[in-house]
Amino acid sequence: MTNRPLQPLIDQNRAWSEARRQEDPEFFSRLVSQQEPEYLWIGCADSRVPANEIVGLMPGELFVHRNVANVVVQTDLNCLSVLQYAVEVLKVKHILVVGHYGCGGVQAALERRKLGLIDNWLRHVQSVADKHQEHLNEIEDDKDRVDRLCELNVIEQVVNVCKTTVVENAWASGQQLTVNGWTYRLNNGLVRDLQISVDDSSSLTTSHEGAVSRLHQRPVTR
Repeated sequence: MTNRPLQPLIDQNRAWSEARRQEDPEFFSRLVSQQEPEYLWIGCADSRVPANEIVGLMPGELFVHRNVANVVVQTDLNCLSVLQYAVEVLKVKHILVVGHYGCGGVQAALERRKLGLIDNWLRHVQSVADKHQEHLNEIEDDKDRVDRLCELNVIEQVVNVCKTTVVENAWASGQQLTVNGWTYRLNNGLVRDLQISVDDSSSLTTSHEGAVSRLHQRPVTR
């Protein structure tokens, strides 16, 4: 008999599909006919961070883009394409940049670990660490330092989202759109609002400075 290591996944898919239909016979009909999410989630690719489940949303209610360390780069056509589709076609009202504590990518960037090709990607997170090096040096505990960089990285990626032409054009046209920054803790499943929410270009600098200042004033909590 041919070895079929993926068969359990197919079986689980069948069971999931049947359970959905039993619970809600119209579920898949509605899913096919429309996609009208109000939120775009930009998060880490970590398998322990299931976007829809964390915020209790069903398929079709959350548009998702994920990459290592939830980085937003102006030259990343993948991310920018998702962003453009979400903002211009789906007309999402909120963009959520969501990092998570204990992020391996952020830790590797902070420690300047050499891992290969991904080093080029994590250089963007290293730039965040360089920008906030003085503050990071004040944190004695290694895990706390990584977690603080996770928070700072989210805040800086929110700024990067706001500076894309996609978001700038949306605001210029009067579209209702807010960019928010959160972090997620694996050991309790809770999100933390980093208190950066930007809904127009004019408030970006103030929002960024306020969020960073608030981080500097509080210890990292577990």
